Amino acid sequence: MPRFDPALTADVLMEALPYIQRLFDKTVVIKFGGNAMVDATLQDAFARNIVLLKQVGVNPVIVHGGGPQINDLLKKIGKEGEFVEGMRVTDRETMDVVQMVLGGLVNKDIVALINRHGGRAVGLTGRDAGLVRARKLKVTRKRPELEEPEIIDLGHVGEVASIDPGIIRTLDASDVIPVIAPIGVGEDGEAYNINADVVASKIAQVLGAEKLLLLTNTAGVLDSSGKLLTGLSADDVERLISDGTIYGGMLPKINFALDAVRGGVRTVQIIDGRVPHAVLLELLTDQGVGTLIRG
Repeated sequence: MPRFDPALTADVLMEALPYIQRLFDKTVVIKFGGNAMVDATLQDAFARNIVLLKQVGVNPVIVHGGGPQINDLLKKIGKEGEFVEGMRVTDRETMDVVQMVLGGLVNKDIVALINRHGGRAVGLTGRDAGLVRARKLKVTRKRPELEEPEIIDLGHVGEVASIDPGIIRTLDASDVIPVIAPIGVGEDGEAYNINADVVASKIAQVLGAEKLLLLTNTAGVLDSSGKLLTGLSADDVERLISDGTIYGGMLPKINFALDAVRGGVRTVQIIDGRVPHAVLLELLTDQGVGTLIRG
C-alpha cells in the first residue's frame, strides 16, 4: 500500500502553483523568532521551507531574534536580564553578550541549517557594510509623583536610523539567502541592540518587499471570542486597537505591521510559528495559518 495518496499530492502541488507564480522573483522578508527558534523540529521545518522558497524563485530575507538564548548566556555568566517597558536594558557587558549570541551562535546556527538542506545562506549583522544605521533609543515614562516625564537610559538599545540594502541585493542577485541579526551601528561606530520586528519591517520597506512575515507564539490576531481574524485592512486594524480587541503584547507587533504596509509592503502576515511548515502554509496554500494585513 502506498504511504500517500498521489491524487492528494497532486492537488496540493496544484494549489501551490498560482502562489508560486505570483511570488516568483519577489522579495519576502521573514522575521524568525518565538518557539520556532528553540524547538529543533520547528527549526528544521523552517530551514526546509526557506530552501524550497528560494528553489521556486522567491527571494527570502531572514531577520531573527534570540531573546531566550541571550537570557540563557546571561544567566551562565551570573547576570540577570533587566527589562523596562518590555525592552532589554543593554549595558556594555550585556551588549557583548547580545553580539556573541545574535551575531554568532544563533545567526550561524540558522545559516548552517539552511545550508545543510541545500540552500546557500550567509549570515550578517546590521553592522556589516553599514546595513542598519542606528541611533540611541530615547525612552520616557510618566510617573504621577514627577512633574516631568522620567528619561530612561536603556544603554545600547537603538532604533533604525536608515537601511542600506546594497549588500542584501548583491546576495539576492547571487542566489544567496541573507540571514540578518538585528544589531545596528551608530555614527560613533558603537553597536546597538534593536528589536528584530522593527529591523524586519524597515528592511521590508526599503526593499519594496511583496510580503513581511512575522512568526509569533500565537495564532495571529484574535477577536473577542478567540476567533482568528485575517484579511484586515490598516483601517480595520486601527478600529480593533481603538475598541480594545488588540491590546497588550500584540500591540507593538501590530504597529510594526502597520508601519510596513504604510511604507509600501504589499501585505504583512502574523503567523503561528508553533505550526510546522507555517511559512509554506501561509504563503502557498488557500487556507493560511495566520492574520493577513494589507494597506
